[in-house]
Parts: sequence; C-alpha cells; structure tokens
Amino acid sequence: MQNEKCVFICADHGLAIIYFLKSQVVNCLLAQGVKVVLLTQDELVEGITENYQQSGLTVVGLRYDECENYARSYHASVQWWLNFLRRVGTSDRINTEAMDSHVRQVEAELQGKQRLVLPFAKSCIRILRKSKAVRKKLIEMQMKFVPSIYSDLFAKYHPDLVVSSTYGWRNDKYLLREAKKHHVKAGTVIVGWDNPSSYGLPSAPLDFAICWSEIQKRELVEGSDWEPEKIKIGGIPSYDGYYSREWLIPQEAYYKLHGLDPKRKLIAYACSFVTFSPNLQNVVALANAVNSGKLKTPAQLLVRLHPNHFLADPLYTREREEILDLASKMPFIHVVEPVALGGNLGNYSGEDMEEKTSMMAHADVFTTVYSTMCVECAIHDKPILSVCMDTPGGWNKAHKFSLALSEIGKWPTHSRFINSKAGRVVFDGEKLIDTLNLYLSDPSLDCAEREKFVQNEITFIDGNASKHTASHILDLLK
Repeated sequence: MQNEKCVFICADHGLAIIYFLKSQVVNCLLAQGVKVVLLTQDELVEGITENYQQSGLTVVGLRYDECENYARSYHASVQWWLNFLRRVGTSDRINTEAMDSHVRQVEAELQGKQRLVLPFAKSCIRILRKSKAVRKKLIEMQMKFVPSIYSDLFAKYHPDLVVSSTYGWRNDKYLLREAKKHHVKAGTVIVGWDNPSSYGLPSAPLDFAICWSEIQKRELVEGSDWEPEKIKIGGIPSYDGYYSREWLIPQEAYYKLHGLDPKRKLIAYACSFVTFSPNLQNVVALANAVNSGKLKTPAQLLVRLHPNHFLADPLYTREREEILDLASKMPFIHVVEPVALGGNLGNYSGEDMEEKTSMMAHADVFTTVYSTMCVECAIHDKPILSVCMDTPGGWNKAHKFSLALSEIGKWPTHSRFINSKAGRVVFDGEKLIDTLNLYLSDPSLDCAEREKFVQNEITFIDGNASKHTASHILDLLK
C-alpha cells in the first residue's frame, strides 16, 4: 500500500469511536501505510488526539455548527421531510416494524403546520415501500443538498475513500454527499445491530457497505436496494475486546468497585428502550425479586443506567433519580452510570468498556429490554432475560410518544432474539421470579442457542473482526 493513500473516517459518536479506535481497525490501516483522517465532534478533537497519538492519524472536527446552520437555514422543511422519508422508506420486503413505530412517533409528536404535511408523507411512504425506482429517486433528490463544508479538507488531504459509521442519518450525510460531489468513493460500516433494519435508505448514492452478517446484508439488499457485490461482511470490530478479554476487570476487584457481596449471585440489569418507555417498573420488579426471599439463592441487583438518563429531559432525569433513590433505600441494590466523554455524545462515549464488559462477564443472570447487549452478553455466554413489563400510559406526557414493552417483540432484532431462543422474555413479576430461579439454578440453560445466536448475528467469533473489516477497506483502496 503506497503512503499517499488516504481515508476519511467519520466517527461522530461513542459506538463509532469504539468501532474504529478501541478496536484494531485504524491500527491495521496505519500499519499498511494508509493515512487516516478521523472526523469527529469538534469538542472531542483535542481529547481523541491526545488519547490516540499515532503516526499517520489526524483528527479533525466535523464542523457541526456549520452543518446545523445549513440544515436550519437552507430549505429546512424540505430537508427535514426528505430525511424523514429516507428514514422510513425501505422496501417492505424486510421487517419494517421499527420504522413503522418511528412513523407513529412522528405522528404523535408533530405540532403546528407540519401535521398538515403528514398525510401526504404517509402516502409517499406507501409508494416507497413498493417501488425501487421511487426509492432511488429519493436518494438522488438528497444530492440537491450538498453544502461545501468540507471542500478545504478534500483539497488538503485528497482522500481516496470516505468511510462513515452511518449511511447518512446524522450530520455525516453532508460529508458523504460532498464525497460524491468530489468523485471520491464513499460508503459505510454498520456499527449498530439494528441499523440496517431501522434507519432506512442511504442519504447519498453510496459505493459500499461493510456489515456484521448475512442477516444484515440481506436487510440492506432487500430493504435498501444495495447491490450484493457492494456489501462485505466484516463482523463487528467493537466486540473483539470481549474475546481477547482485554477490558475485563477481575471479579474480586469488580465486586469491590461496586460494593457487591461475593456471597450473593449477581443479577445485572441494563436499562434500554428508554426513549419509548420507562424502565423504572422493571427495576422495581427486579429489586423486589432480590429482596422478596422468593429466589432460591441469595442475590443482588446491579443496574446500569441508560445514557438517555443523563439528557436534559425531566422525564429521564426523574427516572434516574428514582432508581438512585430506590438503591439508597433497599438493600442489595447497586447502580452504575455510563461514562461521559464530552461534546454532544453525552454518556454514549464508549469510554467504559471495562465496566460494561465486567458487568456482563460477572453477572449470573443478565437482564435488559432487547438491548444490543443481548448479543454482547451471549458472547460472554451468560443467561439473558428480557424484562418487558408495561407502565400504563408509558411516559404519560402530552406530545411524548410511548410504546408498550409487551408490544415490541416484533421489531426485527427483538424478534430474532426471541426466535433464536438464546434467552427468555417475561412480562410480569411472577414469571420474572420463576425465570430468574431457572437460570440461577442452571446457567447452562440455552447455552447452545446463545452460541448459535452469536454466530448468526456477528459472523466472526475469532476476535479478529477488526482485521476482516480493515482488509475490506484496504481492498477498496486498490
């Protein structure tokens, strides 16, 4: 590989930073003499530069202020509606339940004159779901919105390839479109488990995608009309550290860190789906289970708050405080907070992989709400329980859309978890006690199913997804 080869990598959120920097993807590229220009949130440039000092790696800002100004000032309504149609406009040849819920959310939360446009938009969605030609036209229409925010960077670095951690549903859409304007090959890596089934069509006519599995490839081909030869399977580099155990805190040290009792079994709960539903009811049910005397063995509960619990939203803030208050008043209940890196990432920083890894590895039973951590915990071969208890009325606030947890099992990733039988799902306190006792008595239950689930979802279980992914990127540079 010649030294003049250059790749722009867009890593503007925590999961993307893990994918590229905490794995070996960037290191593999640098080792082959590729120059990497990492674009991230402007506030994070200094910190990432300091933490990941490597020859050949340059970190620059994504100029979010300019992106947001363009989105607000130049045909803002048209851009918003085009993005909405892109977000939910895939073919109905794939499971569209997650996107359908987003349509319902927009319908519930839209206010003012925008509501008048919604019936027309829903008609467009019905057409998009059936017509490949219309979907292609929608992608082409987005190329009318290409600000020259990064022209100086293209002129300075002359990239041979642009790789983004989404296919354009964040501000990376402007970078991807500008790459196409400059005739630079551009595409995406799939960072999130649900991305191909939940985030619609690309925001530009892209050249490649690197995904986790054959499942995701099928979703991209059948849902978003990707040409199969443009999709490569690289696994998920973010999980390589689970296999190498490089992030694992020894159990004695981890228990001491959180004041856990080594004589009690550990039930872990990772808050999830907070945007659509409270989690407090699940936490209370688990806390009661631990303290009820109905479990066959003494246990304790460790609750991982969701990053959204730290947003400036009174609903989320209040639930966070209620969970902390519960832990202060009830024995054997402990709380851990995800780490904040800074910028607009909030607590989605990805800076606490040691904490997250150790929580899963040392849990005797892992519980959540269909989180991506179901896949991650299956890698650790721990019993997985999705706790889906409903709160009547959800968040109970006007113009705040809620979903009942008992009704979300049809979402693509949720249904795959259920159908895999890699874990169990409970909807009430009695079933929760029974299933916890089942797993506490025999943690090997569903072991074979967990192994198959992981193989199907992430493909490479050798801890070398970084190398597989980097190899695809290097091939694209040839």
